[in-house]
Amino acid sequence: MAELAKTPLEVGDLFVARVKEGDVEGLMELYDPTATFAVDADTIASGAAIREAVEGFAALKPTMNNRVDWVQEAGDVALVLNHWNMEAIGPDGLRISNSGRAADVLRRGADGGWRFAIDFPLLGSIE
Repeated sequence: MAELAKTPLEVGDLFVARVKEGDVEGLMELYDPTATFAVDADTIASGAAIREAVEGFAALKPTMNNRVDWVQEAGDVALVLNHWNMEAIGPDGLRISNSGRAADVLRRGADGGWRFAIDFPLLGSIE
């Protein structure tokens, strides 16, 4: 088992580190078992579909940055708003560059670790 996020802020830091390493198992440990993930404007993934999305992303081993703008906690739940950007080289050898804003809902588990309950990296791109 990978290191747990001890605070809501640590979830983003661990996500960035693990995606850069291509660590799919470590990334999946950052998701609550009932979590959902907005793959795009039309696709909300859960369960095995989150793993599929994370595997594709982690395979790129992108360089990412994450800047947290806001954290609001209420007991074992937190809302985290952040800006992110990533750079990678795609399978075709072309450079991939993307950025955006995220609104994530995190939940603290019985083990004390914080995890994504709702991972929404598309804030501002949904009309």
